[in-house]
Amino acid sequence: MDDDLPETVKKCLDILDENVEILANLEESLDDEQEDELTPYMQLHELYDMAEDVSEKSKIRHAESNFMKRQAEDSF
Repeated sequence: MDDDLPETVKKCLDILDENVEILANLEESLDDEQEDELTPYMQLHELYDMAEDVSEKSKIRHAESNFMKRQAEDSF
């Protein structure tokens, strides 16, 4: 019975990793849908600024997701 414990813990960690990623992706999708808004007649510099914001936000979300994964791994 004790021999099965490490394998069981590994399976639980695998399931947790899958669920954390799924939940993070769902959160991103919901946030993206809420922010989808057309703004007519934008200037080029406004589009450039918007593209930078999207890039930064994506990097932050990726970092948050990796942080949550590390936290989950460290808790076991």
